[in-house]
Amino acid sequence: MASKPFIGIDLGGTNMQIGVVSPDHKLIGEAKRKTKAEEGTEAILGRIVAGIEEACLAAKITLQDCGGVGIGAPGAVDPHAGVVLEAVNLRWDNLPLVDILSKRLRTRVYLDNDVNVALHGENKLGAGKDSKDLLGVWVGTGIGGALILNGSLYYGHFMTAGEIGHAILYPHNPRGQRSLEHNCSRTSVVDRLVRLIKANNKSQIVKEIDGDFTKIKSKMLARYYRGGEAEDELVIEVIDHAAEDLAVMIANCVTILSLPRVILGGGLTEAVGKPFVERIEKSVRKLAFPEICRKVEVVASRLEDHAGIFGAALLAMDRFPSK
Repeated sequence: MASKPFIGIDLGGTNMQIGVVSPDHKLIGEAKRKTKAEEGTEAILGRIVAGIEEACLAAKITLQDCGGVGIGAPGAVDPHAGVVLEAVNLRWDNLPLVDILSKRLRTRVYLDNDVNVALHGENKLGAGKDSKDLLGVWVGTGIGGALILNGSLYYGHFMTAGEIGHAILYPHNPRGQRSLEHNCSRTSVVDRLVRLIKANNKSQIVKEIDGDFTKIKSKMLARYYRGGEAEDELVIEVIDHAAEDLAVMIANCVTILSLPRVILGGGLTEAVGKPFVERIEKSVRKLAFPEICRKVEVVASRLEDHAGIFGAALLAMDRFPSK
């Protein structure tokens, strides 16, 4: 067990979550920030540093009291080189994030993909505890994925294994409408819903937004989805369509890799909850091959938006054992 607390950072396309994790795996300080990718790399880095300071203050420690920092970044990442190869939502290409942050923070920094760290957290402390083979699919601003095979995170030859969101679902669609992320992320769900409303399809959600479609977020969708406060046929249709497409891709992964469990996380999954997860599981079990693969479990993240914090901190603990 580590003897010092570690910082865990979950850097998303919309939000960043930063926490201090104690040696016995308790969250003792936390901070949240908007990522605001449109403001550029320097602004994002500044918010990360400010968030670390706030989380340490909440934990009543200083950064120097910590054993190091773990960070999960969206997109393709090379953990060995400490480089973000490509993060579409952040507009980053070949960014040496570990080198930059370690110099600013004057401490050790470990980098991995955001869903890799979240799945690692679930594997150690959450819905995938002690499972040797797992697929993680996080549905939010975009869609990220991660794999644990034979008890370890699997990166593949090019260090990009698990990038399910960029897998092509509809190859004959126009560019920008082909991948899983283009069709099933929260962003794409909202885009499709808005297009249908503007085409004069009726929805109760219109009365809540007063013409401002930017108000449509995951929590609002949840109120109008199955089991919500006011079920809406159009919202249900759009989210169910995304769920079915997700199930196709997940079932293919289950068939190819013979996976016994899939964990769903991310902002949209957490907001719409059990009906969404159950619909995906039902469809995955219909589509997976052969028959034995239809025993696969599809479950929701147990740690939810803390999965990335715990996973990043735990990975850093493993890489930088404190004395």
